[in-house]
Amino acid sequence: MLEDRTIAASSPTPWPAAYPKGYAVVDVETTGLARDDRIISAAVYRLDARGEVEDHWYTLVNPERDPGPVWIHGLTSEALEGAPLFADIAEEFSSRLADRVLVAHNAVFDWQMIAREYARARCEAPMRQRLCTIALSKELGLPLPNHKLESLAAHFGVVQRRAHHALDDARVLAEAFRPSLAAAAAGGVRLPLLECRPLTEWSDRPVPRQPSEGYGGYGGYRPGSWRPSRKRPACPYPNPGRYEAGKRLKQGMRIAFSGDTSVDRELLEDRATEAGLHVATSLSRLTSLLVTNDPDSGTSKVVKARQFGTPVVDEAAFGQLLADVEPADGG
Repeated sequence: MLEDRTIAASSPTPWPAAYPKGYAVVDVETTGLARDDRIISAAVYRLDARGEVEDHWYTLVNPERDPGPVWIHGLTSEALEGAPLFADIAEEFSSRLADRVLVAHNAVFDWQMIAREYARARCEAPMRQRLCTIALSKELGLPLPNHKLESLAAHFGVVQRRAHHALDDARVLAEAFRPSLAAAAAGGVRLPLLECRPLTEWSDRPVPRQPSEGYGGYGGYRPGSWRPSRKRPACPYPNPGRYEAGKRLKQGMRIAFSGDTSVDRELLEDRATEAGLHVATSLSRLTSLLVTNDPDSGTSKVVKARQFGTPVVDEAAFGQLLADVEPADGG
């Protein structure tokens, strides 16, 4: 049984009737962040309405391609060679997710990866709602130094044993979610639930399986425990100007990042580059958008963004915007 180090499970506070009846705390490790990257491992902790663990499940998944950043997830091509394909585990995965709210740290990323895998397998993901624990921690006003999973875990005294291992990350998140859920119930906090809209069709771009040459958005990266230095290619599109709230990102926009991100920064920058955006190392009057999870920090980029009136969004919102970047004029 998980320990609740903040709020006792026997709290007399009435549980809001509007809260979901069950949750599936999920973590997936992937070959990268692009739309045609693949899941290589997945873990699910099923929780009841009060966040009590019912069971857990874990599997490796053969991505049928290079595993990507081995230095992060530790899963080599050899380790994944005999693993089942996603289509082989889709039914079991569905049974773990059905009729539950998907809970994840930066949930839009996990949801998008899962939805794409189901679409490739020509079936539909069973979830209809998701809950991001980054958003929940903001609703609760938790005094976290950043939005990394390790910071949320440390706040609730949860020990993380194997970062970026799907099963351990899901366990850590389940342990941190239970007291978060209890705190939300005690304070009458609305859960930041979002709708999951499954994909109904999918078409992958052909990708060569050439581990020795790196893979896709990783440029010159090779599987291993180190990162070779490299220079990003120049953005081929002109800067169309600043991002406007409620509209789409457009190829050529200059994007700057500030502070910690829950997804590895270089992978996030890679995904932006692949989408046709210009990743800038500094912020100027030409910057289209600043991505930061801590807009109240005093970093030089945040200060300049205030001075220049540069639009600011958090990592989760940026992930959603990346899913539908507008082509450059004439593209």
